[in-house]
Amino acid sequence: MTTLVDTRRQPSRNAVLACSVAAVVAVGVGTVVPLASPLLVALVLGILVINVGGAERTSSWHDARLTRTVLRAGIVLLGLRLSLADLGEVGLRGAVVAAVAVAVTFTATWLVGRRMGLEPGLVLLIAAGFSVCGAAAIAAVESGVRRRSADVVIAIALVTVFGTAMIPLLPLASGLLGLDDVQAGVWAGASIHEVAQVVASAALLGPSALAAATTVKLARVALLGAVFVAARRLGGGDDAETVGAPVVPWFVWGFLAAVAVRSTGLVPSVVISGADKVAVLALGAAMFGLGMTVTIAALRRVERRALVLATYATGVAALASFVPILLLF
Repeated sequence: MTTLVDTRRQPSRNAVLACSVAAVVAVGVGTVVPLASPLLVALVLGILVINVGGAERTSSWHDARLTRTVLRAGIVLLGLRLSLADLGEVGLRGAVVAAVAVAVTFTATWLVGRRMGLEPGLVLLIAAGFSVCGAAAIAAVESGVRRRSADVVIAIALVTVFGTAMIPLLPLASGLLGLDDVQAGVWAGASIHEVAQVVASAALLGPSALAAATTVKLARVALLGAVFVAARRLGGGDDAETVGAPVVPWFVWGFLAAVAVRSTGLVPSVVISGADKVAVLALGAAMFGLGMTVTIAALRRVERRALVLATYATGVAALASFVPILLLF
């Protein structure tokens, strides 16, 4: 009996060690190479481990329950990045731009992706990532929709590539269109996918643009819960975990609660900074686990239609935010 229990627990212990090491390595790479998202690095590490090391030899390095747990914990901690005061700084105009960009990008991507005949799960992951906050949004939504393991990797790869391409292109386009620093910053925050990508792009425009971009981006992140609920209604999973589960899961409520706690102003800055680092580590550990469910053979089946949809979603995000900026700023 004792041997049986130990055998059952061993994979989880190995998985804890493996995903912890992978998360630390991913964060280290992200520190050295700022444009390298730790989440993407961790995902790639997981893919390399399962494909190079072999599924049988590395099977104990992956625990699905552990992956789900650290993923959701990381999402909750992301809420401490936001406060109602931060969101208030963008004013009603900035909030409207962010809301319009998220709603239009998500809806348009979903509708066109389905018309293209792509898998619903992949379309929803792309729609969430390109409309809200890149890999973190994809990681949040993937637990609530029916999708293939490879869909998560494809969506994260696409949002990383297209978001990175926007870093130099948006400042260039802003100059050609004659936007001032604030307008350009709002445009960056409302259209570029990852938070780090927004900061990198807006930094090229100046301090005022960076402040506007960051706050508008935070307003988009605040809509993560709404996007999760929409994605779940459109493509909810049918496994034991999702059937009969509440429409809004506990970790989304936890995310909102973390925003409320941050908004009190009582949380010391050192705690907020530490929680942010833990959030990145938790999400990185989860991405490593997700990466270990993907094989190279599955990635080879990526369709060109997914690339076309990502191009379309990027264009929609840019246009859906640009028009209200012209009207409101």
